[in-house]
Amino acid sequence: MKEIEQLLTLPGNGVFTVNTGKEKKEKLMQAYYGTKDVEKAKAKWSKTFQKMTPDRPWVIGIPSDNGGGIQRGANWGPLVLRQEILSQHKNFLDLGDVRVIPHLLHDKYLNDETLKLCRKALYGKANKLPVSPLSIAERALHDLYKAHPSARILGFGGDHSTSYPLVKAWLESRKNLKKAALLHFDAHTDLLDRRLGIDICFGTWTYQILEHLATPDHVVQVGIRSSGKTKKYWKEHTGVEQLWAHEVIKWGVEKTYKKIRDQYKKLGVEEVYVSFDIDALDEKFAAATGTPEKEGLSPTDCAALLRLLSDDFKITGADLMEVAPFVWPAGVEPRDQQSSLTVAGDMARVLLEVLAK
Repeated sequence: MKEIEQLLTLPGNGVFTVNTGKEKKEKLMQAYYGTKDVEKAKAKWSKTFQKMTPDRPWVIGIPSDNGGGIQRGANWGPLVLRQEILSQHKNFLDLGDVRVIPHLLHDKYLNDETLKLCRKALYGKANKLPVSPLSIAERALHDLYKAHPSARILGFGGDHSTSYPLVKAWLESRKNLKKAALLHFDAHTDLLDRRLGIDICFGTWTYQILEHLATPDHVVQVGIRSSGKTKKYWKEHTGVEQLWAHEVIKWGVEKTYKKIRDQYKKLGVEEVYVSFDIDALDEKFAAATGTPEKEGLSPTDCAALLRLLSDDFKITGADLMEVAPFVWPAGVEPRDQQSSLTVAGDMARVLLEVLAK
């Protein structure tokens, strides 16, 4: 566990700040550990790793928006999501945040000199540990699943690229289980093979995950509505099953869930990972995100779908992505902004609930 503790830091502290934003992190430390003193909080947080039993879900934050695109700000998502759920849901173990250097994405994009300098900055000494948020997350999650194969982890992002290490590590921990599936809620497909030459980012991560699944049709996407290609195109070129937002709204919860269930039953799926991009919801429910989209899903329907899914399948991994608490789209009132954060907190609680089953 010592290496994992090196790779992670206090909940909410993965965002690097000197003065600006310091009060936000202190508020969370006070709520969690009863102190605003970083060293005292770290001493209490360190004891977390002595309590790692899989009797309840674990939370890990990846506060990086380095793989985002149109609008940044999802790096603050993990901190604010914790604040939203703390008052009503404490039955989880918080492992903390992945350390984030806010200019990096993945170690494979770095040269040796940069790796050396960043290791010194993060860890204070020469070593072979990763330094980019996606690389750190993948290493930490690999070690966590190796030590605790039955762990149920909820990841808080972060832009949607941060789902890549979460889902990849989950799938690798189940490599002997060929019947693992991904249920992906999103307004966008995230199925590009490259975006401006980059192979892992918010628009490509799902495509890059396909090679780790038994077959592409183990992915079902729900809520798609912002795409330059048709549903037919994505099916023919990727094999991914999609339920577009207008179909879900037309069919209702029961018929939509039957389609998801029938697909997974046909494939013999045993366990499911749920990746939830907050922009799957209609923009009136999810203003606090980089790419809000109209004509989307309702939080009530999404919660109902997840609860139905948990009745028929084991949900053993999940994440909630693209919550950008301080992004203010045009025309959004302060009360609407706070309302969207409350909705995001509600979705986080639902994900914890189905993981706990």
